[in-house]
Amino acid sequence: MKSNHELYKTVFEELEAGRRVVVLTELSSKSGLLNPPVKSLLREIELVKQEGTESIDCKLSRAAIDDGRLQCFDDKHGTIVIAEPYFPESRLTILGGGHIAKPLAEFSSKCGYSVTVVDDRPAFANNKRFPYANNVFCESFDRCFTLLNVNRSAFVVIITRGHRHDIDCLRQVLKLETAYTGMIGSRRRVSAAMEQLFAEGYPREKLDAVRAPIGIDIGAQTPEEIAVSILSEVIQYKRKSKNSNWPELDNDVLSELIEERDDPKALVTIIETKGSVPRDVGAKMIVWPHGKTLGSIGGGCSESSVIQSAYDVIRDGGYRIVDIDMTGEIAENDGMVCGGTMKAVIEQYS
Repeated sequence: MKSNHELYKTVFEELEAGRRVVVLTELSSKSGLLNPPVKSLLREIELVKQEGTESIDCKLSRAAIDDGRLQCFDDKHGTIVIAEPYFPESRLTILGGGHIAKPLAEFSSKCGYSVTVVDDRPAFANNKRFPYANNVFCESFDRCFTLLNVNRSAFVVIITRGHRHDIDCLRQVLKLETAYTGMIGSRRRVSAAMEQLFAEGYPREKLDAVRAPIGIDIGAQTPEEIAVSILSEVIQYKRKSKNSNWPELDNDVLSELIEERDDPKALVTIIETKGSVPRDVGAKMIVWPHGKTLGSIGGGCSESSVIQSAYDVIRDGGYRIVDIDMTGEIAENDGMVCGGTMKAVIEQYS
């Protein structure tokens, strides 16, 4: 059996490859706090191979992958199974570093996307021009794809300086699987390009999936407005497509879970919410015994009480399930507008 560190390292590797996974956690209260949680991992491809399997693990994992949300099952006999979906980080690849790319990279980064910009001109492909981008590549458009990790989590925006370059990029992208592909251009030029690519043998369904002309029609005129229209469409595809509930990934927490350290700590995960709450199911926080924390489940006095319970779990081992009340005066005293409740599991992590 893999250690927790090894398990989350595998999660990280799968996400980097653009694959989705589910982490299963089994909690048993038959022995109280002294019974440590048991974790395992299921890859999406394994779920496909086990299609039709009636086990609780497979059912919950499929639901988690399909819905993009943590699933929880209580057998009412002392066992709880939690299935947490992990999707690759949302990546926005901008092909072209012109006047629209600059605000698009900034706005996208602030909306939580990992941004990569590609242009073949040194004056347009540099970190000074794109301080908000995670990666900036100065490379030709026909050679850049070996540098890009384009996969199912990638949102690709084609906005190069010329229509010929746009089509060259689209030829490469059509060979790959993406979450979204959009290309700039007038309706006349886009229509002509699609017919040309269809004549070259590219499947009609792949061409029809390309958003071109790119962006939501909001009457945008300036580069900033056009960037907003493009980003709005990207967000729409992320949030309202088949996998609309795209689980958010706290990279700092995941990075810490991978590290094999001797220091004791507790892992807090929200497993249920009702009403208006600051964080959704799946939100995580790591607590150390001397006051240090990483991540958040919402802040305020409610989080402080969870931290106190985490100290007990660090000391005693096992796990504990806690209810967090954010209704009425409790939320008001914390300065929050929330008025719901949350349930969280606190587990000793080693």
